Amino acid sequence: MANQTGLWGCSAADRNKGPILEVLEEVLPERGLVLEIASGAGRHVAYFAAALAGPVWQPSEPDAELRRMISAAVAGMPNVREPLDLDVLRRPWPIPAADAIVNINMIHVTPWDATEALVGGAAEVLADGGILYMYGPYRRFGGHTAPSNAAFDERLRMQDGRWGLRDMEDVERLASEAGLALERRVAMPANNFSLVFRRGRRRGSFSPRTGR
Repeated sequence: MANQTGLWGCSAADRNKGPILEVLEEVLPERGLVLEIASGAGRHVAYFAAALAGPVWQPSEPDAELRRMISAAVAGMPNVREPLDLDVLRRPWPIPAADAIVNINMIHVTPWDATEALVGGAAEVLADGGILYMYGPYRRFGGHTAPSNAAFDERLRMQDGRWGLRDMEDVERLASEAGLALERRVAMPANNFSLVFRRGRRRGSFSPRTGR
């Protein structure tokens, strides 16, 4: 699976990183390992790791040139590891365990089997109580949430018929079947959503920053 997150440029990452961070501050563990899937050029992970210094951040990206860009973006950051060559479709993933997984703007620019692999892999590597955070545009109940999303979906499908905005209900059902319970659904700017799933909570595994 070639990562497509770089298609939409750095401006999108700059626009959405603040609102995403606000959600991550509430749901991520204060300590532990946070794996980012499809880190692109590393702009998000560099920003998040600077703001949330407690966890160790593990970026990942299947594209070698983007991994070099990530390394440059996080150079000198003590709480960020070198990026992994991780393609969600190649199992097992090259990381045995994580306390949280962050995935931003991937599933609409990859085939549906990448979403299935993301959820399945997350269920395998997340610790009990671990968080899967997914951000992006979605369809709701079979329809688009805004005309701009409908136009975006059409452009994606013209570029590759396997791409397109996913129905949120399908993603939530897929996660539930994998043992990841929906904990929070957050409406975000520009008609996007944050979805927060938790794997089989076990008392004492770790404490999130806040709860709602």
